[in-house]
Amino acid sequence: MATTITTDQDPRGGGSVWNLDEKLDQPMDEEARKLKNTYTEKKLSAVMLLQLAFQSLGVVYGDLGTSPLYVFYNTFPDGIKDPEDLIGALSLIIYSLTLIPLLKYVLIVCRANDNGQGGTFAIYSLLCRHAKLRTIPNEDRSDEELTTYSRSTFREQSFAARTKSWLEGHAFMKNTMLILVLIGSCMVIGDGILTPAISVLSAIGGINVGHPMISNDIVVLVAVLVLAVLFSIQHHGIDKVGWLFAPIVLLWFLIIGGIGIFNIWNYDSSVLKAFSPVYIYRYFRRGKRDSWASLGGIMLSITGTEALFADLSHFPVSSIQLAFTVVVFPCLLLAYSGQAAYLMKNSDRVVGAFYHSIPDCIYWPVFVVATAAAVVASQATISATFSLIKQALALGCFPRVKVVHTSKRFLNQIYIPDVNWILMILCIAVTAGFKNQNQIGNASGAAVVIVMLVTTFLMILVMILVWRCHWILVLIFTVLSLAVECTYFSAVVLKVNQGGWVPLVISIVFFAIMYIWHYGTLRRYEIEMHSKVSMAWVLGLGPSLGLVRVPGVGLVYTELAHGVPRIFSHFITNLPAIHSVVVFVCVKYLPVYTVSEEERFVIKRIGPKEFHIFRCVARYGYKDLHKKDYDFEKKLFDSLIIYVRLDSLMDGCSDSDDEYSLPDQQDEQMSDMHFNGNSSISKVNSSISSVESIVQVSSPLPRTNDIGYSNRPSDQIEIDELLFLNNCRDTGVVHILGNTIIRARRESNFCKRVAVDYVYAFLKKICRENSSMLNVPHESLLNVGQVFYV
Repeated sequence: MATTITTDQDPRGGGSVWNLDEKLDQPMDEEARKLKNTYTEKKLSAVMLLQLAFQSLGVVYGDLGTSPLYVFYNTFPDGIKDPEDLIGALSLIIYSLTLIPLLKYVLIVCRANDNGQGGTFAIYSLLCRHAKLRTIPNEDRSDEELTTYSRSTFREQSFAARTKSWLEGHAFMKNTMLILVLIGSCMVIGDGILTPAISVLSAIGGINVGHPMISNDIVVLVAVLVLAVLFSIQHHGIDKVGWLFAPIVLLWFLIIGGIGIFNIWNYDSSVLKAFSPVYIYRYFRRGKRDSWASLGGIMLSITGTEALFADLSHFPVSSIQLAFTVVVFPCLLLAYSGQAAYLMKNSDRVVGAFYHSIPDCIYWPVFVVATAAAVVASQATISATFSLIKQALALGCFPRVKVVHTSKRFLNQIYIPDVNWILMILCIAVTAGFKNQNQIGNASGAAVVIVMLVTTFLMILVMILVWRCHWILVLIFTVLSLAVECTYFSAVVLKVNQGGWVPLVISIVFFAIMYIWHYGTLRRYEIEMHSKVSMAWVLGLGPSLGLVRVPGVGLVYTELAHGVPRIFSHFITNLPAIHSVVVFVCVKYLPVYTVSEEERFVIKRIGPKEFHIFRCVARYGYKDLHKKDYDFEKKLFDSLIIYVRLDSLMDGCSDSDDEYSLPDQQDEQMSDMHFNGNSSISKVNSSISSVESIVQVSSPLPRTNDIGYSNRPSDQIEIDELLFLNNCRDTGVVHILGNTIIRARRESNFCKRVAVDYVYAFLKKICRENSSMLNVPHESLLNVGQVFYV
């Protein structure tokens, strides 16, 4: 028997755990049993993959699956002039589905996820970790030690390293990246308005086909009622009915695939020749400008592709790929081919072509399933919009709004009341205003193609900086993607006056809101950075800070992760007293999808121990929510107590001959220890003030020697400080918040004055208070106002 001792990392981050592992000499049958167990595990993993692929149908593919309801009508709104045009249009649909959803998104873009998170902001966060692209530089070196902060390293003079240096060296490129991401995000929001409108209206349109005597106004009214109910129940969440989504969508795909096979067999199997790309060339040669304009309708066959990436969250990429290749892709090809076969014999029924092609015996059951599938598709798009707004909010690109978790099991299921009602009003307005699938389709196509172009540009940087692909591969991807998407974009531009202006107007409004809010946030951060207080000035005040230190704890909230904020000097110069313990609290969102509870807090000491001034940085990812958690304060103090104990332990181990220099104004020389939730400590550039900057402390504090440290043993110092902290906490905690107001200077240009003094001020007035976002109790809140001119 051989005995080995190994060390494993404690999953809680508390250090190493000793494991005793006894390895026995096993006979041959034991080896065979191990092989059998390994085979069983692989089999179980395959079963799990199938289960996840099934569940992904209801979340990811609803929007893409309902496109057959309206594609052919939007492609031929004026009727089919030549049956051969159907073959050319079908060939375009087949190769569009192959090139964009299958090759680009399912096989390539889905792999560019940020630890399983998809969407425009997720790619942006991924890029921000590999290059310093964020316009608000609030990251610290310690943030890179997070378990979710993964990034690649570059070889010097490599193509990736040169690209990284070029991006970081130009502020214009950082701003361009931000604008690009905001444009893509605004188009996704526009798609979140248009997809429910066209999906539900097309599905309800089956009533008109089944009963021609029912007017189109009745169809629009029913669609509006369905949309109103859909948006009204969002606050309940989808946790209780979400299990129905996958069966509904799977049934939908099987139905449209089966109907497609029936129509190909029953009407015209010659449509299968559309798999030859030759018919695409013939289609454009024959129709010329009309064929080119019809691309706007064909574009709708790939709507929902961006939602596929945005809704990636809970499913591994392999399950997404399996569901698409086995179920979604073949069923969509059969559905479009079946409709084309039907229209070859019934070219006058292009309006409502899907419903006309359904056999009479199953018409109404299919109508019910189609309506349910349209609702599921709409829900997926609405959820993707909520998720995107939450990410934008965390990165400082959206006004403060209330975010509600609707599920205790799934953190990604959120509800944003203000955004929900805005989406509902706009969606109903589009549905009731246009009353026509064609114009809504033109609008939806414009939004989708612009989002795809933005994703392509971001993917180019991902391939260079993250995957470090050879430049030839990057060039091939770029040329193929832009060739297809720019072709569609040119066709969509032709239909701006036919409904394509809707997403442009919506996106311009949301872009203005997001960019101006980010501009104001950035200016506020820059003001705080440039006006932070010198540590020499703080230490020169002595342990009492030149004031009366009253019992209690003051939590001073600031956006700065370094330095002493101006709000603190403003506070102590206008009030005669300050709390015995002061903690600067910075709630910081990082370009990672989540931060574990064990790594949430970073504690630092500011100045000597007698000052009792600390800094706490609470770190969150863009998927995390600083919700109303009464344990937040408790966790903060628990981390603070652990820090004090470790600090005392390190002092006890340190050399008594250490030399201490006068502190510099830089924050790197403010603290002597650094602590995070993994109980890890690292010695920082330690500096404490000299004799001139230290004043004798009052009786509650231990007596100190001439360099500011106690003559008592370190364990006694620890007990005294811990007792002091607990007594102050029991006395009471006050939350001090800065209310920074920015105004444009008089010499500013007209656009800046409008943006800052009116738009930003209006947004700040109607959005939630910062105290509400931080969940600060109002009974212990103290606001300190400041006005700055930019």
